[in-house]
Amino acid sequence: MINRGELISMTGKRPHVVVTRKLPDGVETRMRELFNTDLNVDDIPLTQPQLVAAVKQADVLVPTVSDKIDSAVIAQAGDQLKLIANFGNGTDNIDIAAATEKGITVTNTPRVLTDDTADMILAMILAVPRRLVEGAQIMANPDGWPGWSPNWMLGRRVTGKRLGIIGMGRIGSAVARRAKAFGLAIHYHNPRRVHPDLEEELEATHWDSLDQMLARMDIISVNCPFTPATFHLLSERRIKLLRPEAYVVNAARGEIINEKALIDALDAGAISGAALDVFEKEPAVSPRMRQLSEQGKLVMLPHMGSATVEGRMEMGDKVIINIRTVFDGHRPPDRVLPNKD
Repeated sequence: MINRGELISMTGKRPHVVVTRKLPDGVETRMRELFNTDLNVDDIPLTQPQLVAAVKQADVLVPTVSDKIDSAVIAQAGDQLKLIANFGNGTDNIDIAAATEKGITVTNTPRVLTDDTADMILAMILAVPRRLVEGAQIMANPDGWPGWSPNWMLGRRVTGKRLGIIGMGRIGSAVARRAKAFGLAIHYHNPRRVHPDLEEELEATHWDSLDQMLARMDIISVNCPFTPATFHLLSERRIKLLRPEAYVVNAARGEIINEKALIDALDAGAISGAALDVFEKEPAVSPRMRQLSEQGKLVMLPHMGSATVEGRMEMGDKVIINIRTVFDGHRPPDRVLPNKD
């Protein structure tokens, strides 16, 4: 639990914190108790000029995944900006190298969304082959269901299928544990092999070659972080490696998949289906994707993989702890350093 009492910074004043989006009421109330906090009550995303104005005056900026804190914004930050405390695990919305060079610490909120995201991914893995969303849409139409018949709404069995996980980190491992309980065979591609004990627990097969794994799987789950190295990791060439019976699930970042190539594959029937919780240009979604959704070839969700009340509150607690630690003169527990690659 976070102790009560306002935080006085090393300058003798409460840190000035600017929050870019509406956060849970409990989190915002605690921030107002502890810091001199500016809230975004209307929850309207800040424009770049507004972000620039924020970094010019704030001691701490609390952005979210929807805020692009690039080098142009960071370059205009005032000397008083000491911390960018991201409300989220992923930090691809922030130019960490530019912030570090300017002496600004960056933190995130890891390890609180693993179970929430893994639960959602498993739901997506079940939803696509079993056509669950398509069935729900039919039942919403008063004239949609003609009644049961042996060939009505046939999907694919999940048990016994091979699941290929791209990125066997905390979330990938949590997905694997859940999927194994449903009788899926676990395969994975990762820069490094996981610990032998975990491999044994999951009965998991490691693939050095992503190409070789893709060509053999029934379901692909994208769980790696988005970095310059993973941009369009599932490229047009790699999507063509997938089997016609394969399904693709992505709840990581939209930019990891070449969205146009995936749409083309779904449209042509080159793969059986996909479920996406993230998109390349979100919140924009192409008309072709909406058509595929209407045809039952694509399940689309509005970036809700981590959207639980408990998860958001724990994220807020981590943001507050990181702010307090920095202004107490210590290294924050969730500091993010630039990628050396």
